[in-house]
Amino acid sequence: MLNLSNTPQSIEHKPLYDREKMVARIVHIGFGAFHRAHQALFTDRLLNKGNSDWAICEVNIVGGEELINDIRKQDHLYTVLEKGATSKQAYIIGSVKESLLAPIDGIEAILEKMADPVIEIVSLTVTEKGYCMLPGGAGLDLNNQLIKSDLSSPTKPMSAPGVIVEALYRRMQRGLKSFTALSCDNMPENGLVLKKAILDLANARDPELAQWIETNTTFPCTMVDRIVPAATAETLTEIQDVLGGMFDPCGIACEPFIQWVIEDNFVTTRPNWNEVGAEFVDNVVPYEEMKLRMLNGSHSFLAYLGYLAGYENINDCMNDEAYKQATLSLMLQQQAPTLNVPPQVNLQQYAEKLIERFSNPSLKHRTWQIAMDGTQKLPQRLLDSIRWHIKHNSDFSLLALGVAGWMRYVGGIDDHKQIIDLRDPMVDELKKLVTASDDGIGRVNALLTLDAVFGSDLPNNSLFKDKVTQHYLCLMENGAKQTIQDLFF
Repeated sequence: MLNLSNTPQSIEHKPLYDREKMVARIVHIGFGAFHRAHQALFTDRLLNKGNSDWAICEVNIVGGEELINDIRKQDHLYTVLEKGATSKQAYIIGSVKESLLAPIDGIEAILEKMADPVIEIVSLTVTEKGYCMLPGGAGLDLNNQLIKSDLSSPTKPMSAPGVIVEALYRRMQRGLKSFTALSCDNMPENGLVLKKAILDLANARDPELAQWIETNTTFPCTMVDRIVPAATAETLTEIQDVLGGMFDPCGIACEPFIQWVIEDNFVTTRPNWNEVGAEFVDNVVPYEEMKLRMLNGSHSFLAYLGYLAGYENINDCMNDEAYKQATLSLMLQQQAPTLNVPPQVNLQQYAEKLIERFSNPSLKHRTWQIAMDGTQKLPQRLLDSIRWHIKHNSDFSLLALGVAGWMRYVGGIDDHKQIIDLRDPMVDELKKLVTASDDGIGRVNALLTLDAVFGSDLPNNSLFKDKVTQHYLCLMENGAKQTIQDLFF
């Protein structure tokens, strides 16, 4: 287990501050890999500057029992290993002061922690699924089993929105200030999504509570960016070697690049994360769209077409010159034109930096991991850009190829006739459509009936349908690798 007093002298980056003087003013829901390598790291770096005492209380509502147990044994310390193409650097992170796990500590302890007036920010990384929203962001899914449970037993919530609403209710009842609810999940206008989920749930429970929340609580949007693959046994062994033999079960590896753009809209005070590299801005949307389309859209393109071809990791795709050219063309010719970015942002340089990041051989970011939850990712990563091109009568052939790649992927068999372990919130519906349709045009038509993914406009657009079908048939006949090869060589 990690012990600060025994870390090797070679580990230069570790807490230089008195951790006893830290104050947990942030409750973070969703103590996962990305948070450990991103928001908690920013908070640690600010603490190390010596002019902050902000710390974090980590909360997991479901899951993560082993992780919480392990980090408690390490005095809430853990390691982040930044891995560049030719070098690596370890950081011991000390910004986590406390942790609470619903199955162990009880949901009441979590609610009372969030109702404590010392808490000024409640942040989240719970993935899109954790917001319990209807497809397309139409509102909170009141038929979601977690939400139904939260409405019937509001003092024993089971969802992230339910926990936040009950905590805010207690603050309202006690005459306390609200907190800032800060989404750090990778989705467009995440603050507005969180606000919609919270207000819809509060309205269903008590309109007066919803009014109080809308008046007193802010929901800043954020854009977060860092490639953080899921930890593997190989990752933990590498970290153990860097730590001179100490095993850190909570350690995580990531790329050196890190970015955080935050709408400066907080109820009370906030940490000065901008002093350690974050950006506070008035409008996050241009940065969100740039990242979602150029980075995440390219990631999804590579995840489906790379996995089908047998490429296990993103950097494996980059070693294929045709895949690299396809990705760069996708970014600059079909994603960049759809964006409206601030004048200081150079999209050519951004794209080139993304190719460099994707090519990092030290970072084994699995295509299978990125391919998860495609029904929730496709609209903002690929389909919104396609709608832009249809409106402007411009080329979206590579975007359509990405959609066709997803359709082949959810068919459940890769180009080497191997079964795909499909993970998606709509997995049952996907399997029904696949089973009930013939491979080929019938499969494309079946999947286009998913209104939650494609809406009603795209399936009725003959140009979109023809392009996707053409690419699908090509993938079916030639496989992903040959299809991309034929496009660029």
